[in-house]
Amino acid sequence: METSGPPGPADGLVAEHLRLLGATGDGRPGGRFALAGRQSGSGAVTARTTWGDGVVDEATVQAATGIMAVHGRRDGGPRGLAVDYAGTATGVLTVQALLAGLLAQARGGRVPDAEVSAERAGLLTVSQYLAAAGAEEGEAAELAPGGPPFTAADGTLFELETLDPGAWAAFWRALGAPEEAIRRGWRPFQFRYATACAPFPPVLHEIVRASPWERVREAADGSGADVCPLSSLARRAAEYDGAPPWELAAHGASYAGTTAPVDAPLAGLTVLEAGRRIQAPLAAHLLGLLGAEVVRIEPPGGDPLRGMPPACSGISARWLALNRGKKAVEVDIKSAADRERLYEMAAQADVFLHNWAPGKAAQLGLDHEHLAAANPALVYAYTSGWADRLPGAPMGTDFMVQARTGVGEAVRPADEPPAPSLMTLLDVLGGLLGAEAVLAGLLLRERTGCGVRVDSSLLGAADVLTAPARARAVQGLDPRQPAGFRRPLPTGDGWIALPDHAAIPHDLRALSTGQALEQLRGRGLAAVPVVTDLADLLSTGSISRDAHGAPAVPDPWSFA
Repeated sequence: METSGPPGPADGLVAEHLRLLGATGDGRPGGRFALAGRQSGSGAVTARTTWGDGVVDEATVQAATGIMAVHGRRDGGPRGLAVDYAGTATGVLTVQALLAGLLAQARGGRVPDAEVSAERAGLLTVSQYLAAAGAEEGEAAELAPGGPPFTAADGTLFELETLDPGAWAAFWRALGAPEEAIRRGWRPFQFRYATACAPFPPVLHEIVRASPWERVREAADGSGADVCPLSSLARRAAEYDGAPPWELAAHGASYAGTTAPVDAPLAGLTVLEAGRRIQAPLAAHLLGLLGAEVVRIEPPGGDPLRGMPPACSGISARWLALNRGKKAVEVDIKSAADRERLYEMAAQADVFLHNWAPGKAAQLGLDHEHLAAANPALVYAYTSGWADRLPGAPMGTDFMVQARTGVGEAVRPADEPPAPSLMTLLDVLGGLLGAEAVLAGLLLRERTGCGVRVDSSLLGAADVLTAPARARAVQGLDPRQPAGFRRPLPTGDGWIALPDHAAIPHDLRALSTGQALEQLRGRGLAAVPVVTDLADLLSTGSISRDAHGAPAVPDPWSFA
């Protein structure tokens, strides 16, 4: 590996992930990366990272792509994430581009140069929210301030999780909440993954604030709901095991490889995806953008999330953001006959990808050992919550992993109480890491002739995202960013964002956004307006429409 050029987004992350995958090189900072091909004289695979058009750093990217708007919904106004979320996504996408180039080279295809911008990466991270903003109908739940975490009587901040409305109701009944509030609270709680906010009836927060933590835990244990106190970055740093964000394990030796030229890195490869919600479907979506044929394994009657509002042409806009272009096959995995069908499909596939609950694959006879027996050359990929790395961990969903790993501290500056973001940070980053791991597995298979098991997790995504904050904690420094960090400035008619660490000017509320920008740019500051309505992004030209009329963000990489 060689690096050159001016510093770019997430240079250190790209270099670290390539090192973990076995690359050696100079390790110098730089915005352009090159990896030598396996064959002597075959040239190098290169990728260039940029911030994008009109943006210069993490703060301005978050403002321009809608990240601040989505993350700020819980608080009633735009808020910057105190972690480098767009930059982290850019780094993972850059590693994907390099691995895809090496895979294309190994398969006898064209080896393109790639460019990855943080601006496009930012749009990808909010693609579901953008799709909903451009749908034909309104949201399924109210977009208004409010949401977890909850605070117990002794001050314990905690997240609550359940996918079962019965468990939700039983939990609140055990604490003495009114039935009407329980009923009204379920819908915003259920849809908070989609809306990034949850305006609960205020009485629910009041009920919890009057309840000791032990009573809260007893209510959760008795109802089947799950609660998790917000953990600190210092605790996560102390227990961190140093594991990479994914694990690759080769098995068998029966893959002969391919040498026929290919037009796209994954052209001619088949991915079977049995994914729910975001993590696995997004990983498969990215593999499809790189040329793979993606076949979704859906339950009888189809994926119920196809009907999740808001819709475009009768199909959920959010579902389309992750699943457009995929083929679908309905399989009843509880049926022995249908599982046999799945074995037959896996025997002809290159990748099997899922994010089922822990133990479900083994229970059904669909784990790595069973499918590898049907296809020893298979890349079997599992995108999980915890990767079995934290004993006693709570339910492995986005917000619970955020709570347990200190993300709630990392995403907010020191003058705000810790609170996990209601934007699905880890589901998205977990999907990006899942695709990165699958690409590494496919390249390993191409080079060794062995099938590969690939494991990635939301825990790995959290550790990647919080790595700089954990490093500060290990050094005895305050792991959180200072008060007011990355907080947009109000103008007379909107908001603007300054680059990180730029000097904060005088009060701008007497000026319009246009006047404020003109004044600041005249001083040499690269200020940008903050997108507060995602619908405004739909007319910028970078957002297209798919065959169903749903908004579609541009591919995160461009190849030349």
